Amino acid sequence: MDSTQYITTTDGLERLCDHLATASRLALDTEFVGEESFVPRLELIQVATETQSAVIDFPAVQQSSALQPFWDIVRNPDVEKIVHAGRQDLDLFATHAGTIPKPFFDTQIAAAMVGYGAQVAYANLVLRVHGKKLAKAHTFTNWSARPLSTDQLAYALEDVEFLLAIHDHLRTRLTKLGRSEWAHEEFSRLETIVGDTRREPQERYQRIRGWESLKPKSAAVLRELAAWRESEAKRRNVPRGRVMRDEVLLQLARHPPRSVDELRAVRGLHGSEADRHGETILKTIHAANALPASAWPEVPKERKPEPESTGLVELLQSVMKAQSADQEIAPTLLATTADIQALVDARAQGTTPDLPLLRGWRRTLLGNLLLQVLNGEVAVKIDATSGRLTWS
Repeated sequence: MDSTQYITTTDGLERLCDHLATASRLALDTEFVGEESFVPRLELIQVATETQSAVIDFPAVQQSSALQPFWDIVRNPDVEKIVHAGRQDLDLFATHAGTIPKPFFDTQIAAAMVGYGAQVAYANLVLRVHGKKLAKAHTFTNWSARPLSTDQLAYALEDVEFLLAIHDHLRTRLTKLGRSEWAHEEFSRLETIVGDTRREPQERYQRIRGWESLKPKSAAVLRELAAWRESEAKRRNVPRGRVMRDEVLLQLARHPPRSVDELRAVRGLHGSEADRHGETILKTIHAANALPASAWPEVPKERKPEPESTGLVELLQSVMKAQSADQEIAPTLLATTADIQALVDARAQGTTPDLPLLRGWRRTLLGNLLLQVLNGEVAVKIDATSGRLTWS
């Protein structure tokens, strides 16, 4: 590979930044290793302009003074950043650049809005837009190993070499369909989601599957334990599960141990963690149990759907699928089953829920239609000729 494409030195990075500074948009991607550290370890940054693409070997240049100009370019609001399925990439850039790089355009999100299906893979999009089949030989490569082979670097470069052309194609499709503003609404949502992943440790418990099944007092214990785990994992720079797995946290919240011996008996908890942090864990649990009820988290009430609501949910799902087919947009981008169930439940209670389905472009495309169906203002039927679902 040409030395101008594989950047391992300060001089090379400075020359690359001189070029990038003249661009109005950049294609960006990363390769990282996330299994062994609290923050995924950045290994490569792939970047492309209209005329040049390059792979930056991050470990080789991470102490370079030229990285600051690079981050300045990434943060520049006059430079559009093009990514594909960019949630993790944006989070990594926010960690190193200090802020989420804006504005950005996510080609996976945009593709779902113009008929390519939900969560379409980059290689699939390249094939469908360009007719080129990408190799997948290094999908599971160890990007921390050095030296990297020419094939590995070529594979990494492919992740950005087609992004700008795909951006052009999708932008044209969005404009033609009148959905450019819709896409930017979704990019703003993604920005919020990325920001939420960086939330305060006290809020991390809500990302633990099953926390909603706890009683409020037990949820308070989980919240404090999850916050302790967050700070401990960060201090040791290890994955959260290395300190304590989610299921163990849930077990401790449901059945708090009263002694280190009881703690050692908890299934799934490493004995070394009980020995090292047993007293701290017990103090954390004790402090959480001592909180007044006013300080307990609000746990969503579990509510089984009424039998009569099931048919309504299925009807609205059918309308959603028919509308998504007509509008060439992925149905999963419009609403989830839980969203539709919440809409039906709220209608039975005479309330209006705060759902993405009832905001912005989703309300325009689908939400108002579903409300009309629920209110009996629109009749749903099957067209005898085409066999398709219609409404009037």
